[in-house]
Amino acid sequence: MSSEYNRKDPLYLKAKEEGYRSRAAYKLKELQQSLKIIQNGGHVLDVGAWPGGWTQVALELVGPRGTVTAIDLQALAPLDDPRCNLLVGDARDLGELLGTSEPRFDAVISDMSAKLTGIKEADQAAAVGSAELALYVAQNMLKSGGSFVVKVFKGGEVEGFVKSTRPMFNKLVRSELKSSRNTSNEFYIIGLGFKR
Repeated sequence: MSSEYNRKDPLYLKAKEEGYRSRAAYKLKELQQSLKIIQNGGHVLDVGAWPGGWTQVALELVGPRGTVTAIDLQALAPLDDPRCNLLVGDARDLGELLGTSEPRFDAVISDMSAKLTGIKEADQAAAVGSAELALYVAQNMLKSGGSFVVKVFKGGEVEGFVKSTRPMFNKLVRSELKSSRNTSNEFYIIGLGFKR
């Protein structure tokens, strides 16, 4: 029997204690530890970034010479860091918001989730739609050889998404994380070595 959902689980409390905006920060830390997605001095794009837990971790990982651009439909609370560019808007309009459509990021990361309705089929379709949006942005903004991370959920059309994503990268990894909630059916797709 699976454990019940507990919003204030140990990672939630740890995030509050360590100053992270969400427990999701530990998911990116776990991915980084195993796959080295973000390089020191790199330029990272966080798609669907609210509330900003992944943005905070990405800033730690890029070091003093790197940058992080975060975009979401909902405004993120300011981060007092000159290496960080917070944008409000649709990720499909990113080129317009940045003033360039040139590939400029070494990593595109997304922990974005669609709003859930409780209708299984609709929620699965919306989750794949969010992943497809992140991949679309990566195809336009990711440098050759770059890394891509996106959250997906088991079921629905996700296997089709994985299959269509695989040829775009030298290596594609599926990862279920210890830092995900026990009640979650999420996993992450990690693309390494983007083929532009």
